[in-house]
Amino acid sequence: MTDVTDATFQHEVVERSKTVPVIVDLWAEWCGPCRTLGPILEKVVAATDGAVELVKVDVDTNPAIAQTFRAQSIPAVHALKDGKVVDSFIGAVPEERVQIFVDGLVPTAEETQLRELIEAGDEDSLRSALAIEPANAEVITALAEVLVGQGHGAEALELLEKIPETAETRRIAAVARTGAVPADDIERRLDTLLERVKDDDDARAEFIDLLEILGDDDRKGVWRRQLSARLF
Repeated sequence: MTDVTDATFQHEVVERSKTVPVIVDLWAEWCGPCRTLGPILEKVVAATDGAVELVKVDVDTNPAIAQTFRAQSIPAVHALKDGKVVDSFIGAVPEERVQIFVDGLVPTAEETQLRELIEAGDEDSLRSALAIEPANAEVITALAEVLVGQGHGAEALELLEKIPETAETRRIAAVARTGAVPADDIERRLDTLLERVKDDDDARAEFIDLLEILGDDDRKGVWRRQLSARLF
């Protein structure tokens, strides 16, 4: 059991829930029902041997978390998987109800195997994970990145077409199309392409791909403005 604050919530709860289900217990020192429910939660979660984790949040000292869950009464208990709330209850419910709640979060053998394969991260493991869940976006994204690193850009692009676009998939797709352009060579390449972007569709597409590869780099905005100036 871990005490979580506004400052640690993102890491200890949201990010952690992408690896293991996390139960968030919203409580306060003055709350009698909270003191009744807390030991029950701790007992039932401890029996999972780490398959589920429990964190406690004092709503009086962590108003941002309370606002995130729109807490109107406590105790309030929320379960997160993959960064999202998947189940909740309010009030000091009996142990039997808590047991059912926690049991619903314990990963199946298949889910455990899938997570182990993803964490292994090599091509064979990721292909095995894909066989288990062919539409799993996390698996597809990870495998596409591995394939791009091996020079198999075409296969990576085919995989990425199967899942919704994100900033990460756009970056991987851009690398697949442009090749491994050295970081210190990107601006030189952008400068060369800038002269052709208005009338050359291929040059414009490559320019945009290189911007995706820059990601959150401050230089991205500068080059995007230069592109707009040439096009419009």
